[in-house]
Amino acid sequence: MTETWNATDPGVLRLPSGRLVRGRGLRRPVPAGPTPAYAVYLLGKQPPEAPWEVRWLRWPDFWLPSSHTQAQAVLGEAWARAEVERVEIACGGGRGRTGTALACLAVLDGVPAGQAVDFVRRHYDHRAVETPWQKRYVRRFTA
Repeated sequence: MTETWNATDPGVLRLPSGRLVRGRGLRRPVPAGPTPAYAVYLLGKQPPEAPWEVRWLRWPDFWLPSSHTQAQAVLGEAWARAEVERVEIACGGGRGRTGTALACLAVLDGVPAGQAVDFVRRHYDHRAVETPWQKRYVRRFTA
C-alpha cells in the first residue's frame, strides 16, 4: 500500500471524502517531495516516460477528452486509487484540462455537478477550468 499525499503538498486538492489528489502542469518541474504512484496525463499527444504508472487520456489543449467513455473509466480509476495511493492529474499548464478532470473527480466524490467547478476553483486554482465547454462538460459529468 502506498501512502497518499500530504494535504499541504503543492497542488494537492482535498475532496470532500478526504481523498487527496495532486494537480500540476507538466511544463513545470516535478515538485520536491513524494512522487505519484499513479498519474493521469491529459494531453493531445502521448506523454513522456515517467518512473511511476501513467495513464494517458487523449485530451487536446483547451478542448475536451477525445473519448467520454474512456474519460469516465480513467477518472473513475483515479478517484478509486486516490483513497490509498498518491494520484496525480496533469496537463501542460495544470489549469484547464487538469481543473476539468479534478472537477469531474469532485463529482465522483459527491459534489453536485453544478458546484464542482466552483469547488475546484476555491480549493485548487481560482483559474481552473478555462473554457465554457469544459464547464459544461463538468456540469454534465455523471458518476
